[in-house]
Amino acid sequence: MHFEEHQPLAIVLNDLFAHYRAHVADVGIITNAMQEEGVVYSQEDIVNDHIAFRTLGVPHLGIQSFEKIFLAYGYQKRDHYYFEGKKLDAYWYAPPTVGYPRIFVSELQVAALSGETQAIIHRYTDPIQADPVDSLDLANGREVADFLQRPLWDLPSSDEYQKLLQESEYAAWVIYNRYYLNHYTISIHELRDGYNTLEEFNAFLERIGITLNTAGGKIKTSADGLLRQSSTVSALYEASFADGKTLEIAGSYVEFAERSPLPQFRDLPRAELTAAHRRDGFETNNADKIFESTYTTQIKR
Repeated sequence: MHFEEHQPLAIVLNDLFAHYRAHVADVGIITNAMQEEGVVYSQEDIVNDHIAFRTLGVPHLGIQSFEKIFLAYGYQKRDHYYFEGKKLDAYWYAPPTVGYPRIFVSELQVAALSGETQAIIHRYTDPIQADPVDSLDLANGREVADFLQRPLWDLPSSDEYQKLLQESEYAAWVIYNRYYLNHYTISIHELRDGYNTLEEFNAFLERIGITLNTAGGKIKTSADGLLRQSSTVSALYEASFADGKTLEIAGSYVEFAERSPLPQFRDLPRAELTAAHRRDGFETNNADKIFESTYTTQIKR
């Protein structure tokens, strides 16, 4: 994923990906293996289906704050998704032009959690007394890119992180990782024959030693059968906490999406198919299981 333009959106996306790739070893492993096998010539040949972010539903933050960045860059807000068990809301955003990824932003319903968990979260977020995005010059891509890497609240203690982990692994992830890119997604259907179905691509991933998320099966399939998704399991990394302790915690991961043609375009020759002919959007049941790529049940199985 690399964007040549010097537009603010390109600057932001390139910076996000540079940090993400540096922290998620699987990205380099997968890209290098794809190049070695002639699937792509470079990272730039990979089509990025979407990128995802996690937020907290508290005053001045959450989706209503975060989305302002991408709405300013021409993204269009689309469908709402609700994840009852995980107490999450989410929306996806359609890109301003072909070549840019969709964006998926989720938000934890903090008010639906236990009193103790809410108190921990608010201890970190209450000092934020205004929407931080409102103070940004969104036309300055460098300023926005730096903001997305900057802590908005204090580093948590290991004890409070572990308490959050017990009730909401999502809450624990966000309180430590903040707005880091949660994942990017390779468009499998855009790859060459032999690698352009999830069955084939997952076999390739496991051959090179990648561990896949098995929640809901290795391939998560939408009700209409037209959107299929898989993902890696987040690696653990050594994280330092405010009390001087270190813990191994979940970072980010890589996702893979296969979008089939809509029924009315099923007979189009593959060379003529564009994104407009394929299944768009997301699927609640698929996404629900993809979230678990950072969950202890997947990482430590």
